[in-house]
Amino acid sequence: MTKLDYRFRDPSLAQLALTHRSAGRPNNERMEFLGDALLGVVVAELLYEAHPNASEGEMSRLRAQLVNGQALAVIARELELGDELKLGSGELKSGGFRRESILADAFEALVAAVYLDAGFDACRAVVRALFEPLVAAIPRSSKDAKTRLQELLQARGWPLPQYDLIDSHGEDHAKTFDVSCEITEPAPIRAEGRGTSRRAAEQDAAETVLRRLQELNS
Repeated sequence: MTKLDYRFRDPSLAQLALTHRSAGRPNNERMEFLGDALLGVVVAELLYEAHPNASEGEMSRLRAQLVNGQALAVIARELELGDELKLGSGELKSGGFRRESILADAFEALVAAVYLDAGFDACRAVVRALFEPLVAAIPRSSKDAKTRLQELLQARGWPLPQYDLIDSHGEDHAKTFDVSCEITEPAPIRAEGRGTSRRAAEQDAAETVLRRLQELNS
């Protein structure tokens, strides 16, 4: 079996998690869906604990960095999931056991298998053990979201973002500002942010644009 540090009570769940749709039915597609959600929750919890001062946008960016096909495929290879995959003849011939998307999906399904086998606490423990070192290794950028977005666009020769004040609310001593941030390349993206100052609202909007750019490239 794989190098996952968990002993299944029901080994058939692990076998199903490692059965690709090319092998017929039943397969791991439904388990992938469940595993993806479970990973999102546990990794979000880890980031929330490790980065107490990070904004929602920054934590979303970090989660996307950790929970994407490429990153999950790396973990799957470390667990040697490719050796245990059940594939159809076509995928076997084309080297499907090495394909990132298949490996990442199998890892998500295996996380779901642990949950179905022993519940959330057991699943949480397995995921935390795998991701805690990865979360600890993430370098914290000292640059704010507006600076990171500007540098990213400049490095690629794309137009700089446009910030516009949409509205402001409240008394002078407790105002809230709504601001939009819009870019045209590599794709039109517009996001709105809110803050207790115009600058804070711009930072919030820029963080959302950065996250959408990350999703575009994942």
